[in-house]
Amino acid sequence: MVRKIDIQIIIGSKSDESKIKPALETLAEFNVLYDFKVASAHRSPEFVQEVIDNAINNGVKVFITGAGMANHLSGTVAARTTLPVIGIPFSGGVSGGIDSLLATVQMPPGVPVATVAVDGAKNAAILALEIISIENKELQKKLMEYRHKEAERIKAER
Repeated sequence: MVRKIDIQIIIGSKSDESKIKPALETLAEFNVLYDFKVASAHRSPEFVQEVIDNAINNGVKVFITGAGMANHLSGTVAARTTLPVIGIPFSGGVSGGIDSLLATVQMPPGVPVATVAVDGAKNAAILALEIISIENKELQKKLMEYRHKEAERIKAER
C-alpha cells in the first residue's frame, strides 16, 4: 500500500531552506509524509498554481507555506484552496520579519491563513499534525506523548 502525502510545504526562496528545516524534522519525527517545493508567488506564480493543483489532486490535507518580506505566498495558496493553510513569516528584510508577519496574518475576510510566529516552522508542523490528527487516533496519541515528554523535559530543567 502506498502511503499518501498529507502535507504540502512550499517556501518562496531556496535561501529560506534553513528556516523551514525544523518543520521538516518534526514531520519526519512523527513519520508523516510531506512534499516540499520552492515556488515564489511573485517569480513563479504558474508553478505555485501547479504545486497547489497537484497537491489537491493527490489528497494533501494541509499546506504549510513560508516566505519573507511581503510573503504573498501564504495568501496566494489560501486564495486557491479551501484546505487549511499555515503561514510561516520568515525573518529577514529591513524589519526582521515583521513585514512578513503582517502580510501573513492580515488576510481579508473569507481567506484565512493560520499564522505562527516569525520563523515558527516547528509550530507550523505541530499545528499541521494536530489538523490531520482529527482523523488519525494514532497520531493523536503520538502528539499527546510528545506533549508529555516536553512537560517532563521542562520539569527536569528546574
